[in-house]
Amino acid sequence: MPRLILLLAVLATAYLLYRRVQALPPHKRRAELLRLAVIVAAVAAVLLTLAGKMHWIGAALTGLLVAARRALPLLLRLFPFLTQLRQQSATAQPAGGGGQSTVKTRTLAMHLEHDSGALSGEVLAGPWQDWRLDDMERAQLAELRRWCSAEDPEAVQLLDSYLEQRFPGEAPGDGDGDSEGAQADTQRDGTMTRSEALAVLGLGEDADREDIIAAHRRLMQKLHPDRGGNDYLAAKVNEAKDFLLR
Repeated sequence: MPRLILLLAVLATAYLLYRRVQALPPHKRRAELLRLAVIVAAVAAVLLTLAGKMHWIGAALTGLLVAARRALPLLLRLFPFLTQLRQQSATAQPAGGGGQSTVKTRTLAMHLEHDSGALSGEVLAGPWQDWRLDDMERAQLAELRRWCSAEDPEAVQLLDSYLEQRFPGEAPGDGDGDSEGAQADTQRDGTMTRSEALAVLGLGEDADREDIIAAHRRLMQKLHPDRGGNDYLAAKVNEAKDFLLR
């Protein structure tokens, strides 16, 4: 009887952890599911070993698997070239990649690919924190927009740009009229740091005046209304250029 109760407790805990993992953003679920599977396997191995149902070799192999999983961060620190290979794999771009610009508000970070003009982003705060916009459905994005209208009106400008590109022909908002007011407040009261301005133009710290002017010209061509551009993003690019050239 005690063993049955313990087994039920383990199963209940595993189920609760699984539900918690399912609530995570999609791009984080795989790693968490792998971690959960390792934990469940380790617990099952211990229980089977204590019950005499599992050979000690199987238990040892399970222990080694858990130890290897936990030792991975240490190995990356001890062997820097592993970290370098990992970073190169994560940041590799297709041939001819032309950089990326980033605009942030309190709630959203939006990225503009210079070559394609494609927008992508992730949620920095709020109920959808850590979610990527590309992983969210239309209804979820509508909920996010309503939340931003109340909590972070500046983010509505970025989200509308993304919605217009991802769902062409659809009205991005719900007709609440907050977008124009949010843009006016941002232009009047918003401040920008050097690092933010460089991120908007997709430049590094060593950028000089010529680099700034060239990046501004290139981005403004991408953001022209005839090419599906957005007034808010264009205003941010202009603000970044003016800040860096002051």
